[in-house]
Parts: sequence; structure tokens; C-alpha cells
Amino acid sequence: MKLLAVRRLFRIQRVVIRYRLDDLLFAMPLPWWLMSLRLLMPWRWLPRKAQEASRGARLRMALQDLGPIFIKFGQLLSTRRDLLPADVADELMLLQDRVPPFDPKRAVELIEAQLGAKVSEVFSRFDVEPLASASVAQVHAAKLKSGEEVVVKVVRPGLKPVIAQDLAWLFLIAKAAERLSADARRLHPVEVVGDYEKTIYDELDLLREAANSSQLRRNFEGSELMYVPQVYWDYCRPKVLVMERIYGVPVTDMATLADMRTDMKLLAERGVEVFFTQVFRDSFFHADMHPGNIFVSTVNPWSPKYIAIDCGIVGSLTDEDQDYLARNLIAFFKRDYRRVAQLHIDSGWVPAHTKVNEFEAAIRTVCEPIFEKPLKDISFGQVLMRLFQTARRFNMEVQPQLVLLQKTLLNIEGLGRQLYPDLDLWSTAKPYLERWMRERMSPKAVLSNIHSQVEQLPHLADMTRDLLERLSQPHLDDPRLPRQRQDDHWALRLLGAGLLGGGATLAAGAASLTAPAVWPAYLMLAAGLYLIVRR
Repeated sequence: MKLLAVRRLFRIQRVVIRYRLDDLLFAMPLPWWLMSLRLLMPWRWLPRKAQEASRGARLRMALQDLGPIFIKFGQLLSTRRDLLPADVADELMLLQDRVPPFDPKRAVELIEAQLGAKVSEVFSRFDVEPLASASVAQVHAAKLKSGEEVVVKVVRPGLKPVIAQDLAWLFLIAKAAERLSADARRLHPVEVVGDYEKTIYDELDLLREAANSSQLRRNFEGSELMYVPQVYWDYCRPKVLVMERIYGVPVTDMATLADMRTDMKLLAERGVEVFFTQVFRDSFFHADMHPGNIFVSTVNPWSPKYIAIDCGIVGSLTDEDQDYLARNLIAFFKRDYRRVAQLHIDSGWVPAHTKVNEFEAAIRTVCEPIFEKPLKDISFGQVLMRLFQTARRFNMEVQPQLVLLQKTLLNIEGLGRQLYPDLDLWSTAKPYLERWMRERMSPKAVLSNIHSQVEQLPHLADMTRDLLERLSQPHLDDPRLPRQRQDDHWALRLLGAGLLGGGATLAAGAASLTAPAVWPAYLMLAAGLYLIVRR
């Protein structure tokens, strides 16, 4: 373990003590052996002043102090109002775009260093005070010389060392869990942390975010569902991103949306459709859809359109994952639990020896109670707990490639619960999935698939020829044996021939002897034959 990672651990401990997070932990109903840990914390032996800040504010400030990985965890929690007390959820919502900014002068220096020019030379107006500030970057409003209103996003300085230290501890915990627990091995924590490491480092590269934004904009060009701002590539660098400034209402500003007479039911339904369109039509989905990154257009509130920003984290699925996921969801919506169980076995998500009948019954027990209920009446916390228990019983393995998708689902579900709690999730999603499956099997899609296969024929022909050549000459590519090794083979074969001849002579001369007296001849014959034919 590196010294910096050890220092980071002490830093985390200081933050826990400063904001009394241990008080929040021990206020919960815990087993006696966990409660006894209080005796091992020396700072709890000393008299302490009463905390003036609320528990939610203390948790928010602690996560802010600990840096981007912890802030993102708080952002995810803030969307789960069904799992958190209201006062805590309200405080954590401030982590979405109200993280304390860093020094604006430092931001200007970083922008000028990246662009290689003074801010006044690039922009006709640049607002020094940040427009918003988040875990990884902060945003300043500006105006280009050509007249376009833009926002300038700049990465916070000094993030990589902090992230590296946190990841070192996450990897250490994940590896220890895999060694100590069979349940942990089934969850693949090391792979999950590895995927998160790639994701968080990708988010520090704003050129990657610019490319993701451009792709998402093309995918929804002309769509009535969602709008993605334009990227100005001439002014984008690894640590600086310049894009069109948008004017919308934050998706959680329920009062303003109500004053605009926004169709909240349609807005919630379109949110579900946006998600499924990204996942199944495009296989390219915005994977950081917390409310701070989602706005609603002020144009046509009776036909509301989403505006998406901050595309630093995106996810994608393979064709196989798409197909299995869609078939699972359709079978789930139809309550065909046997089909769900069989698909899990076929995809390798549960062991092949799993009994389909038992797995089907377990899935039915968990899922049946949540049908025919609006979103507000479904306790997803309980459903997730029971699904985890079922997964544990049947050794279901977590698929690391789906972790981003699961995180996005939690964001979407939390957002839908705020916008329109009476949303019927099943009736909204089922028609879209069925339509996608029909289009996937349509003649046009089949012909397109055949065309792509035909394009691969020359490559397949080359592979087939190479395979046939290898089968006809299986040892053609074998490395030649050293000269000394080949000489050793010939010497052994000559010895074998001598033994074979001597054994034959001895056997012929001893034909009249008893059986026990002949056995050396047979032994010489066998040894000689072995030395001649061995490779």
C-alpha cells in the first residue's frame, strides 16, 4: 500500500470525526457486536460539543470534503427519496450542481493555459463567477466573438491523486472481500471497481465528454424527446469544454414546471422512452442522469422535451446483452417467469445446473407483488433486497458490464418518482420493447444483418483457408527441435533397435526353456519397441 493511500485513510477518518458521521451510524438499529465498536473509537471517550448542523448537512459537507468519488455516491443517493429521510435527501440534492467552487482566478489560468490564449482574446464576455460547480468540474458562462452564448467547463485541479488514493482503498477492500467471502466473489467487486476506475478517469478527459455529447446529439437530432447542446470543437481541450448554453428548467423544480402547466405525465413517460431508446436503439446511453444534469425545455410545455448535459459518463451494451436484456424484460412484463428463469440460465447469469422450476418460483415470489401498481406504491428498496437474497440463493453473478445500466435505472426510477408518482412503468415500457423486438426481426433488419454478414465473407474465406491448411499440415508451424535433441532421438532409436534384435535372438535360442527363463527376452523386445516408436 502506497504512503499516499495511507495518508488518505487518515484523512477520511478525520472527516468522519469532524462531522460526527459515527453518530449517524450508531443511531441506527445495529447488532450488538457492531454497537460494541464504539468502545474501540478513542475520540468517543472525550467530551464533544453538540453539533449545530443537521445530520443531512453534516453528511453533505463530509462527502464534499472527501472528493469526487464520495460526491458521486451522494448524488446517486439523492435520487433515492424512497430509501432516505426527506431532510437527508434535500441536503444531498445540493451535491448535484452546488458543490463549493474553486478559485475563479485559478479557473481562468487553467482555461488560458489549455487554449493558449487570453480569455479576452477568445470570448467577448466571460463571467468570472461560476454558473455551477460539481464534483469534477465547474462551469462559467461566456459569449464567443462570433456571438454565440456558451458555457465553459473546466476540470478541477489536483483531482487525480485524490482519486488514485480512493481507488487504491476500493481495490484493497474488493480484493479482501473476494478472498474472504463466496458471496463477494459472486458480485465480482474487483471487476466492478475496475470498471468504475475507467469511468472516473474518462470523466476527467473533457474531449471524451465532447465526443460523447456530439454522438448523443446526432442520435436525437430532430427528436421531440430530448435535446443535446452543440459542442464548439475549436475551443475544446482535455481540461476545457466549450458548448452551447441552454436555457431550461431544472427537472426537480416542480413549482416552475407546474406554473408552466407542464404535462407531467407525458414528461415522465418520455423519460422512460428516452432511456429505452438510448439503451436498445442506440446502445449508447447517458449514464449520469442525476437531476443536476437534466433540464426541461420551456418551449411547448404541453409537449415537454428534455435537455441533457454532462455526457462524461456513457454506457453501451453488446448485441448479445441487448438481446438477453430485452427478452428478459418482455418476459417479465408478460409475467412469464419461466422464460425469465430460462434466459438467465442460457445467458450464464446463473449456473447451468440450476433447476428452472425452483428459480421460476423464486422470481415469481419477488416480482408478482409489484405488478399493477403505480410507481409511488412500489418499494424498490424492498424489491432490491429480496432480489439480492434470491440471487444469493441461486449463485447469480453480477454482470460488471451492466453496473452502469443499473445505476442509470436507479436514477431514472428516482426521477420518475418525483415527476409523476402515478406513472405506470409497465404499461409505458412494454409497448416500446415489443416494438423494438419487432423492428429487430423485421425484413429490413434481417436484410441489413445479411448485408453485414456478406461484407465479412472475404475475411471468413481467408480464415477458412488458413484453418484447412493447418488441418492438412498440423505440425507445419511447430518449432524445429534443436540439433542435439534430434541426435538424442536417433541414439535412442538405435538403442531400441539393438534391444529388439538382442531380444529376438535370445527368445529364439531359449524356445525350449521354461517360461520364467524367457522373460528377459520379452522385456528386451518391449523396451526396444518402445524406444523405436516413441516421439
